[in-house]
Order: sequence, then C-alpha cells, then structure tokens
Amino acid sequence: MDITRDIDSLTHFKRNSSEVIEQLKSTGQPMVLTVNGKAEVVVQDAASYQAMLDLLDRAEAIAGIQRGLDSVEKGEGIPAEKAFERLRRKHKISKKA
Repeated sequence: MDITRDIDSLTHFKRNSSEVIEQLKSTGQPMVLTVNGKAEVVVQDAASYQAMLDLLDRAEAIAGIQRGLDSVEKGEGIPAEKAFERLRRKHKISKKA
C-alpha cells in the first residue's frame, strides 16, 4: 500500500468514483477512505478481492494441515486402518477383499 496514493477522503471518492475505480483496477491495491481525517472504510476492486480470498482459503488450509501434522507428531489420533474399520461398522459397510 502506498499511503500517498492509497488513502483518500470519502468525499473525493464520491466526486471522482470513476477515476478512483480505474485506479483500483490498475493498481490492484485497496484504498482506505477517510471521514473527517479518520480511516473508516477500505475499497478494493473485485479481482484483487477475489485473489485475497483465495490466499486466505489457502492459508487456512495450510494451517489446518499443520494442526493435523502437529497432532500426529504428538501421537494423537488413531491409525488409518482402525479409523476405516470404525467407519465401516458405523455405516454397515462390508470390507471388500
């Protein structure tokens, strides 16, 4: 984020929304809008917002995998075959050869 370019007043945004939206699209950077000099909202173009959501999903998946690996390291959990056997019994699924 470039504070000389990516912070602006809500009033300026309202008056020049087309220009600001083009800037958001071209830079891919969010913009902080201020009211009475205080940061109030952040606006962002749809493509960069989607990219951010995708990164968040990836980070959450990686964190979940890491928690699982940490659990295995601590000796928590059960062997896969035992888990599969429990699932087969619970759902009345016969074991195929």
